[in-house]
Amino acid sequence: MPSTPAAPADLLRSLPLGTRVVVRSRVPGGFTDALGDLVACDDETVTVRTRRGTAVARLGDVAAAKPVPPPPERRGRRRQEG
Repeated sequence: MPSTPAAPADLLRSLPLGTRVVVRSRVPGGFTDALGDLVACDDETVTVRTRRGTAVARLGDVAAAKPVPPPPERRGRRRQEG
């Protein structure tokens, strides 16, 4: 029997800190996404450290969330031949 997906807030609370996640939350006029490391989650908010800084969302505004794999390794700069 397939399991019922957990509510986004329950999922976030169950993940260990440091897990790479994407969190979609409601904002005026639409949604916004935060992709990065889960650094905190309590009864009211979730905090994600992104490449642009820290994103904090109210759990009541979170529409979706899931763990994601680590980012791909960056490739070195290509040498220009010529």
